[in-house]
Parts: sequence; structure tokens; C-alpha cells
Amino acid sequence: MRGTLFIVAAPSGAGKSSIVNACLARDPNIALSISFTSRAPRPGERHAQHYHFIDAAEFQRMIDAGDFFEHALVHGDLKGTARQSVEPQLAAGRDVLLEIDWQGARQVRDKVPDAVGIFILPPSREALEERMRKRGQDSEETIARRLAAAREEMSHYHEFDYVIVNEIFDAAVADMCSIFTASRLRRDAQAQRHAGMIEGLLR
Repeated sequence: MRGTLFIVAAPSGAGKSSIVNACLARDPNIALSISFTSRAPRPGERHAQHYHFIDAAEFQRMIDAGDFFEHALVHGDLKGTARQSVEPQLAAGRDVLLEIDWQGARQVRDKVPDAVGIFILPPSREALEERMRKRGQDSEETIARRLAAAREEMSHYHEFDYVIVNEIFDAAVADMCSIFTASRLRRDAQAQRHAGMIEGLLR
């Protein structure tokens, strides 16, 4: 049985990575695809744990070679998901989660129409700015640029199947875990997973 591909997107500062990491700790049946990026690591970030950090020339080489499942220019930096991180795991029946932006999500839907899209919103623009500043990792110029981009990013929420408002962190984590569970209980998925049992019940 083919695995389910989950796409999670959000504006910078909405808490996407924190929610995803909390859900992955609860659900061992989902593999997180580690994205590639051309930007330099931020304080505390590690290669192959948070991102695969490569330079722009290497990123372009991978684009030219067709190595990316999706890629996009995000906040001035290239980001992308390698095919090898997604396709073999889905084919083996493993669920895969992508943390990407709305541009990448569009590319993924073209390739995998039944991918499950989840968009995370902050409770307000003020809360979004406060969270960006609390990270203490970005300059004032970077924060201003990210806030300016946030409205455009959030305007694409309607392209996703589910929307989570990250006002109370624990509730947002529970909501995302519920989406994972509900997706696995869809009729088509259950019919494949339990084909023998269902056939026996209907004899």
C-alpha cells in the first residue's frame, strides 16, 4: 500500500517546525523529509537535521539534473525536496511529511494530487511578529521582510485541505495529529489495508 504524502506550510514565525516536531515525536509512522537550502545555517541548526545546507551552485546543479521533487525561491534563498527523500518511501508504504511553502506545495500537488495539505496560521499579525522577535535569530531588516511576505503567503491558505490556527500550541499539535489519524482512516486507505479482512466479513 502506497504511503500518504502530507504537506505542511505556514508563514515564517507561525510555529510550523515546532508543531511538526511535536507530532513526529508522537507518531513514529511518518518520515520527515529534510529539505535542501542554499542559505547558511542559523545558530543551532545542524546539517542533515534541520536542512541539507548546500551552496547556490550545487543547488542549481541538482535542479539541472532533475533531482528535486519540488523547489522554490523562498525569502531570497533556494529551497527544495529531493526526489530520493520522498518517492521511495511512499512506494514502500511509509507516510512522508514535507515542510514547504505554498509554491512548493503547488508543485507537489501536480505530481501527487491526493497529497494532504495542511496550512498553519498565527492567531494575529501581532502574534506573528512577536514570535519572530522571540527567536532572536534575524535582523530587523529580515524580520521586516518576512512580515511583508507573510500576508502573501497566508493568502494561499485556501489551497490546502486543512487549516490549523496556532494560538494554543498543545491544541495545534493535537489538531495536526488528528489529521494524520483521519487520513489513515479514509475508506480507500482502509479498503486496501484490510482487504482480506473485509472480504471475509462480506462472504
